[in-house]
Amino acid sequence: MAYNEEANIGRLLQALILQRTAKAVVSEIMVVASGCTDRTEYIVQDWMGRDGRIRLITQPRREGKASAINQFLPRAKERIVVLCGADLLPEGDAIEELVAPFANPEVGMTAARPVPVNPPGTFMGFAAKLLWELHHQINLHSFKAGEMIAFRKIFEQIPFCTSVDEACIEPVVRCQGFELRYIPTAVIHNKGPVTVSDFLRQRRRIFAGHLALHRELGYSVCTFSAWKIMGLFLRTLSWRPRPFVWAWGVAALEAYGRVLGRRDYKQRRDHRIWEIAATTKDIAAGN
Repeated sequence: MAYNEEANIGRLLQALILQRTAKAVVSEIMVVASGCTDRTEYIVQDWMGRDGRIRLITQPRREGKASAINQFLPRAKERIVVLCGADLLPEGDAIEELVAPFANPEVGMTAARPVPVNPPGTFMGFAAKLLWELHHQINLHSFKAGEMIAFRKIFEQIPFCTSVDEACIEPVVRCQGFELRYIPTAVIHNKGPVTVSDFLRQRRRIFAGHLALHRELGYSVCTFSAWKIMGLFLRTLSWRPRPFVWAWGVAALEAYGRVLGRRDYKQRRDHRIWEIAATTKDIAAGN
């Protein structure tokens, strides 16, 4: 799913083409470009000439990621699909690791492990590393989808109104009796926000989406409870001066983001077409 991703879309397509697979076969690579005003579509078309598996689906207007996913799903030929945004990079065997568990017919959904490229020597780089490390630790005992997922195509669309697409797929797969598995060996690289404003923009949108998911489907993601996250946060807290202070700074920002997200939810703010956190888009530029 892509909106103005010229900075990374070429690198992502190259990474997908060069995936090392033994049990899996990447039969098609579909890019849904939603209202792009940059060179995203031109870059995809250039790559289409290099590899026949690549297809471009163009949405004239940007209608939100859920709408883009609903363009993708009916067109996907395979029964196992991998879903990701265009602002990440998978390691060379990530697709193989993510898809191999589907040899077990009881598995219905898998999730990769995001590892941010942000340098840990800055506060915002530390924040990105901390949040995704907590995400990893939670997933070792539970399941929380994020960034890149694979699932059995047992449905043709997701709710158009959702702003948390991976989370809204979880209950659909669970209700069909399938297992959900976290695959820590399926590593993908993303980039966390570099500014506080971009951080809050992301966190408030995600929490508002989780509140809506809880209301509409009665489903709570495993990170929904702040107390559960706080318990893990305290167990992993470093007592060295700078990490200690920074960690509490990140916790305060997360709490404020949730306050803003709850306000957005109560005011029925529509996050389907969210304001882009521009500092997360160029994976090659880690800081």
